[in-house]
Amino acid sequence: MREVFHQSLEDVQNRLVEISELVTIAIDKATRAFGTSDVALAEEVIDADAVIDEKALALDEMAIEILARQQPVARDLRIVVSALRMSASLERMGDIAEHIAQLTRMRFPERAIPKGLKSTFLKMGELDVEVARRLTELLRTQELALVEEIRNADDHLDDLHVAVFEKVLSDSWQGEAAATVDATLASRYHERFADHAVSVAKKVAYLSTGDWTAPTGALDVATETVTGLA
Repeated sequence: MREVFHQSLEDVQNRLVEISELVTIAIDKATRAFGTSDVALAEEVIDADAVIDEKALALDEMAIEILARQQPVARDLRIVVSALRMSASLERMGDIAEHIAQLTRMRFPERAIPKGLKSTFLKMGELDVEVARRLTELLRTQELALVEEIRNADDHLDDLHVAVFEKVLSDSWQGEAAATVDATLASRYHERFADHAVSVAKKVAYLSTGDWTAPTGALDVATETVTGLA
């Protein structure tokens, strides 16, 4: 019975990795579509979001079945509950990628990126894609040094998010109302995408270290393997 339980936890991990891979593809396509006004690519992201939603729902149902059938306690219970919460964050990341794609479609054939902010949004897109890739690798390997890398990228995105708001609120901003709305929405989407990634990364770190606030050094030297998520 215990072997079956551990196999179930391994299946949960594999499903988390699979969803994270799909989210990485989605944010990569969404940010490229946003930067180039590629409406066909944006449509691919919008259509594919249903797949992410379905896989997240299937994972949740599997986790609930584990809770009902295996009745895990202590550490094993935390693993299953954390998987449910990670699934929710990954699903939301997929939604955010879809929102970015929808902005592209809504403004087509005009450019979705307001004039004067192209370089900022291109950098935000690059950072979000990198965050997604590192998160997928973290879920696959539990290499905790990746947690700090994700946090650092999120800090950079926060700075860029602030820069966008400073730009649209400045006296030099000449964008129309629609451009102002697009800039603030898009900036928020990029920033929130990374926030959800940090949330997942913190849960992985917690399952390995038992500490929500473990400093960088503690993550670097952590050697404990997460049962069923390794």
